[in-house]
Amino acid sequence: MFVGDSLSLNQWQSLTCMLHIAVPLAPYNLVRNGDLSIFTFPTYGVKVMFSRNAFLVDIVSESIGRVLKLDSIQAGQTWKGIDILIFDSWHWWLHTGRKQPWDLIQVGNRTVRDMNRLVAYEIALNTWAKWIDYNIDPTRTRVLFQGVSPDHQNPAQWGEPRANFCAGQTKPISGLRYPGGPNPAEVVLEKVLKAMQKPVYLLDITTLSQLRIDGHPSVYGHGGHLDMDCSHWCLAGVPDTWNELLYVSLFQN
Repeated sequence: MFVGDSLSLNQWQSLTCMLHIAVPLAPYNLVRNGDLSIFTFPTYGVKVMFSRNAFLVDIVSESIGRVLKLDSIQAGQTWKGIDILIFDSWHWWLHTGRKQPWDLIQVGNRTVRDMNRLVAYEIALNTWAKWIDYNIDPTRTRVLFQGVSPDHQNPAQWGEPRANFCAGQTKPISGLRYPGGPNPAEVVLEKVLKAMQKPVYLLDITTLSQLRIDGHPSVYGHGGHLDMDCSHWCLAGVPDTWNELLYVSLFQN
């Protein structure tokens, strides 16, 4: 089960396509029930699921508005008993205005209108980490974190300040380092994972994806020429590499 936002969806879509290509004659079923999508290969008894959950912690509608509760995870009940869990979160933490799906943030007894988003992300990740440590049996369930999928909204980061975001990019950045430096969210994620008691494998896709300024839908995303999409990835494309690494990580131990 993939649990996360549309970048998690990106990887789930990639994996289901790769599996179908591997067994093209095998029948399959695709069912969507609310925020849960299930791709099933009945012949093999395999389900590959995607559960849309952008923040991992809860958003609850109350009389005061939509409250993002950084220390509450009720959705975790759907994660129990799954063989492999692959989590993802960060993309939605920076949204403001109409794209922001909450009105208030709550931590314990404190409710605020807003706070530093990176701080909020770290608090939520620690809540998620405690849930994993308390609820997951590593002999039954493997847990991975997708890592932080970078966007390319700021061309100055790769030395082309006059570029039109990621539009027109046809080649990856050469070399092994991203000129814009490490992603702050990835640094926070690594910090939280290192402090956990239960084993969680970091699928470290950030740097390799940072170098792929050419891998986004750009003007061809979001319905076509309506917006610039420098966050999601073309398929076939970068998420296929993530899944190659996922395959290796599942069998290396």
